[in-house]
Amino acid sequence: MNIDLSPEAREFGEQALRAFESAGGDALLQRAEADPSQRESLVAPVLAGLGAWDLEPRTDADAAEAAAALCRSAGYWGLPYPLAERLSRPTDIDADGLIVVAGPAPAGTIAGVDGHWATVTLDGHRARVTGTSGARTAFVTALQLAGLDDAGDQDVALALVLPCWTLLGMLDRALELTIAHVKLRQQFGQPLSGFQGVQFQLTDAEVERSGLEMLARYALSTVTGPDALADALALRLAALEAAEVVFRVTHQLHGAVGFCDETVLSWLSRYSQPLRRLPLGLSATRAQLTELLGTRGLTGLYSDAG
Repeated sequence: MNIDLSPEAREFGEQALRAFESAGGDALLQRAEADPSQRESLVAPVLAGLGAWDLEPRTDADAAEAAAALCRSAGYWGLPYPLAERLSRPTDIDADGLIVVAGPAPAGTIAGVDGHWATVTLDGHRARVTGTSGARTAFVTALQLAGLDDAGDQDVALALVLPCWTLLGMLDRALELTIAHVKLRQQFGQPLSGFQGVQFQLTDAEVERSGLEMLARYALSTVTGPDALADALALRLAALEAAEVVFRVTHQLHGAVGFCDETVLSWLSRYSQPLRRLPLGLSATRAQLTELLGTRGLTGLYSDAG
C-alpha cells in the first residue's frame, strides 16, 4: 500500500511553513506566552488565509493528508494554537474543536482560545466544555464538562493522530537545530559534528524520528478503518518514545544552553510537554494499547491482511 502523502499535501505543508515564518515564526510562541489572550489574533488569520478551516479531514482523504501536513508545519514552528484539535472537530455536533481526554481531571491546551469545544474519551464518551479554569504552563487549562453522548467512537482516532503529526514537526525542528549547532560548536579544535559519539547520538535520534514519520503516514491511511483506534494508539506510543529519545539527544548536544529561553530548542521542548502528557503519558498509553489489543496484536503494514 502507498502511504506517502500526496505531492499536493506536501506542497501545502511547505506553503504553511513559509506562511508561519512570515507571520512571525518563533516570535509567535513567545508573544502568545506573554499574553495567551493573543493566541487567536496572532494565529487564526494566518490559518484562515491558508484555507485551514475549509479542510474536512473526516470525510475527505486528501483533506486528511493536507491537515496532517499542516499540523506538522505548525509543530515545526511551535505554533501557539490548538490546530490539531480544531481540525479534529466532529461533523455531527456543533463544535469548533475536539479534545481527547482521560482520567478524573480533564485538561486541554485551549487557554485564551474561544470557541465551542467538545471532548471525547477513548471509549467514545463525548462531552461539551462548559468552562475552563486554572491556566498552567504551555496553555494547559482544566476543563469543566457536561456529558453529551456515547457516539464518539469514530471521532477518537483522528483526534489522536493529528497531534502526533504536530509532535513530528517539533522533532523535525529539534533535530535540524541540533545538527546546525554541532556543526558550529568547536571542541578540541574541530566541530562537534566531527566526533563519532555525536554522530551516533544523532543517528539514534533520526532513526526514531524517521520511524515515527512512517508510522504517522500509516495511521493516517487507516484512520477510518476497523483498526483505527489501535493504529492511532500505536502511533501515539511511538511518538512519545521518539520524543523522549530526540529531546534527550538534542538537549545533551546543546548542553546547558538548550534549557535557556535564548534557544528555540528550549521553547519546543517545553511546549511539547502537553502533547506528550495529554491525554495519557507513555506508560498509560502503552497500558491502554495493551488492553485494547489483548492477544490479537496489531495488523500493521506487513500482515496478510495488508
